Amino acid sequence: MLRRLSLRHFVIVSRLEVEFQPGFAVLTGETGAGKSILIDALQLALGGRGDAGVVREGETRAEISAEFEPIPAVLTAWLDEAGFEAQDDAPTTLLLRRTVDAQGKSRAWINGSAATVGQLKEVGEHLVDIHGQHAWQSLTRPASVRALLDDYAAIDTRHMADAWQQWRAQQARLDTARQQGAERALERERLAWQIGEVDKLAPGEHEWAELNAEHQRLAHAQAILDALQSAITATSDGEPSAEQLTGRALDTLSEVSGYAPELQEVIEVLQSAQAQLADAAHSLSALLRRTELDPDRLGELDARLSSWVGLARRYRRMPEELPAVLAQWRAQLQEIDATADLDALQQQTEAAWQRYLAAASRVSAARHRAAPTLAAAVTAAMQMLGMAGGRFEIALEPLPEPQSHGLESAEFLVAGHAGSTPRPLGKVASGGELSRIALAIAVTTSQQRQARGAGAATLIFDEVDSGVGGAVADTVGQLMRRLGRERQVLAVTHLPQVAACADAHLLVSKVSEDGRTRSDIRTLDAAQRIGEIARMLGGQTRSDAGLAHAREMLATVDARPQPLQTNRVP
Repeated sequence: MLRRLSLRHFVIVSRLEVEFQPGFAVLTGETGAGKSILIDALQLALGGRGDAGVVREGETRAEISAEFEPIPAVLTAWLDEAGFEAQDDAPTTLLLRRTVDAQGKSRAWINGSAATVGQLKEVGEHLVDIHGQHAWQSLTRPASVRALLDDYAAIDTRHMADAWQQWRAQQARLDTARQQGAERALERERLAWQIGEVDKLAPGEHEWAELNAEHQRLAHAQAILDALQSAITATSDGEPSAEQLTGRALDTLSEVSGYAPELQEVIEVLQSAQAQLADAAHSLSALLRRTELDPDRLGELDARLSSWVGLARRYRRMPEELPAVLAQWRAQLQEIDATADLDALQQQTEAAWQRYLAAASRVSAARHRAAPTLAAAVTAAMQMLGMAGGRFEIALEPLPEPQSHGLESAEFLVAGHAGSTPRPLGKVASGGELSRIALAIAVTTSQQRQARGAGAATLIFDEVDSGVGGAVADTVGQLMRRLGRERQVLAVTHLPQVAACADAHLLVSKVSEDGRTRSDIRTLDAAQRIGEIARMLGGQTRSDAGLAHAREMLATVDARPQPLQTNRVP
């Protein structure tokens, strides 16, 4: 549950820290005092959208921190895997922090470690359920209706959506193959002819470089022979040769080496040179024996290289690219043959459709099981909210075409009183009725999520009681009070009947300070609470009658309500 919310330089709040307790708490205050600021700040801490507009005028940064305790079991493993370790001084506390600067740049932390806004949002889904004052507007949109029903019944539609995407992709491939059949046939014919032409050459992967090297060697064979013979003459066969001259130098130095020991090092170098000259002469002779003129082979190489160059020019490629081009054409031909196999594509498309249909049918069955249960629960809640005899239904109608979200549309129908036929919600309900129906749905779905262990421990209602009054307002208050026995409930309200049912009462007010306006929140004691409820009953005037009425209202609140009954999905 939410334990503490801290704000700094947020909208018209300078510095504020609010502590929360279990049970049902209300926030009240005059119009324009900023009752929804706490809700807006909490949504930001839970990963909501933020921009520079949330920073208080004249400040550089807004900061919001929210503490929750204890950490929900469903989040424990997630926090460990994501590296958000518990704080040593508060191992059961989860701390979320968010800042937004004057340029709109946002930063986030979880338990003191840097986090993404997406991670804040993922964590927030397990901590708080927020129902806004215009929640009823989404109840007229099919997508919202369907999402609400799926959430109520714990239906996971991800597998179905994936199967739909796969089926659509496979269907697109089949349609493309059918539409482009003639074009693909021409393309296949062109590729097959080109492959046949290059296959005649059968270019090896490294052949072009090898051919060029061999051609260079044969084309210059005579020059190589002359160079070899000249080198042999210079090193060993000539008069005098390099070997002979080196030998003479050794003989001359050896005669005087006994008188000049320092010559020994030079003698060793010359001896090494003489040995290397002998090795070189031997190698040159071997090369000379292996090197010969081969005009026939040179002609073959000329013809082969000409074929390479001719094909390369025809297809406007470099000769060395021909092997890679041939491989590319073969791959394209194989792809065309695969996509042109309409029978195989048809079978694959049918298999993908059957997978989607199976997943969608399971979702449809779950929706049809859950819809009557949810409708009955909301109908029961409507009776408590001043709509006696009213009836709530969920219409599931087959779609003309299957969609990623399933095979049917979903719509809320309502009959405002006994004997009337349920009709689409947005067409028959007034603003006040819509608010009450939205409240009935919020309470019912929240109970169901809590019953299956998926609901957030904190439930927030932001002026969802708009358009409600009289005895119905008292029922709304009692309903929230009962919810507070099972979960932490926070409501922003303008109804004294609802405020009187709260376990704790927070007053939001505006304060002028140094020419600037700031918002302030404080917890009311018993006497202050009487005064605030009297104000809510009679406006600015706190008459004796109003105060007496407020005392009576507080005194008659049932302090020990029975827990709400939860309708479970079969």
